[in-house]
Amino acid sequence: MNLIEKRLDETMAPWAMLHKDSGGRLYHQQPHEHRTCFQRDRDRIIHSKAFRRLGYKTQVFMNSAGDNYRTRLTHSLEVAQVARSAAQALNLNADYAEALALAHDLGHTPFGHAGQEALNHLMRDHGGFEHNRQSLRIVSSLETRYLEFHGLNLTRSTLKGMMKHAQVYECDPDLRPICQQRSQEQPGLEAALVDQCDRIAYVHHDLEDGLDARILNLDDLRGLDFWRTAWQDVLEQNPHTFQKVRSQVQIRSVIRYLMDHCIRDLQDTSSQNLRNLAIQNQADLKALKKSDYPVGYTSLMGERIRVMQDFLYQRLYRFPAVMQMSRRGARIIETLFGEYASLPALMPSHFQIRIAAFGLERVIADYISGMTDRFALHEYSRLTGHRML
Repeated sequence: MNLIEKRLDETMAPWAMLHKDSGGRLYHQQPHEHRTCFQRDRDRIIHSKAFRRLGYKTQVFMNSAGDNYRTRLTHSLEVAQVARSAAQALNLNADYAEALALAHDLGHTPFGHAGQEALNHLMRDHGGFEHNRQSLRIVSSLETRYLEFHGLNLTRSTLKGMMKHAQVYECDPDLRPICQQRSQEQPGLEAALVDQCDRIAYVHHDLEDGLDARILNLDDLRGLDFWRTAWQDVLEQNPHTFQKVRSQVQIRSVIRYLMDHCIRDLQDTSSQNLRNLAIQNQADLKALKKSDYPVGYTSLMGERIRVMQDFLYQRLYRFPAVMQMSRRGARIIETLFGEYASLPALMPSHFQIRIAAFGLERVIADYISGMTDRFALHEYSRLTGHRML
């Protein structure tokens, strides 16, 4: 540990992820003089190719659909900002929370969840495909930035915090001891906080993007009690300006109001739960039953979020144009997988040489899942002679 880490450990809550408990790295490296171990993890994620490629991966709308819609990259940055602020409010390790948030979507395929479902189906006899496990594979194996090791060599605590489902692929044996440890305990507070901040960010921001795309409209939202209440609250707080601005500004003001209340509820409820449970340290936290875990919302806020998720599922995610776009993306992935399986030489040589170690299908999944929407479209056109979308 360096002096910065020691000082920070003295100021954080004892149930936070302390630097002294980072678990070190799979490949030993000397501590940095001016950065903590979790700041280094965060920085390595930001500088990775996988992180940059998120800028051209679908959140809800394909990158080509418009310049203002969110991508996996902007979503990850927004989650990181919310998670960092929430962690600071709870006196947790903000750098650790930020690193987990920035890494949480690294393993996503092109074309959103439809792409993951298609690839998981294609991999059903070869270990399956799941984006959380793929994120771990990226940071531990697929990224190539260092002479001494494959992957980013993140701390064991960051790897464990990324294990949302305590699962890794069979072809990643180095991660199994960490996975085994994670399966026997509750997640750290920062990891649980990131999971909820992800939820907060996507429901509010997908709502905004759906309205901008004119798939959702205000008449739909006025049928929701919480939207009517929030609209009236914002109007009463800004009686001289609210009615004078464009409707888009009104909508963003209401969404920002809703999101702020949601974040405050998460922070206040989690803080109160920690006091009620008399948590003293990490050991107390890890020993809790799942039903007693302190990170969460009031029942009223939890219900509101569930209503928003259901609304988005019915009105946005299942909207015909969105579903058609998703289905086309899935067909592209199915076609690419078949082409590479028939002739592996179509893949770059640095992927071909991994086939002996990991198997053809896993290497194809690594290659396709790392593609951006744009590159997958280009590959589809190159290999089939046809254009899609």
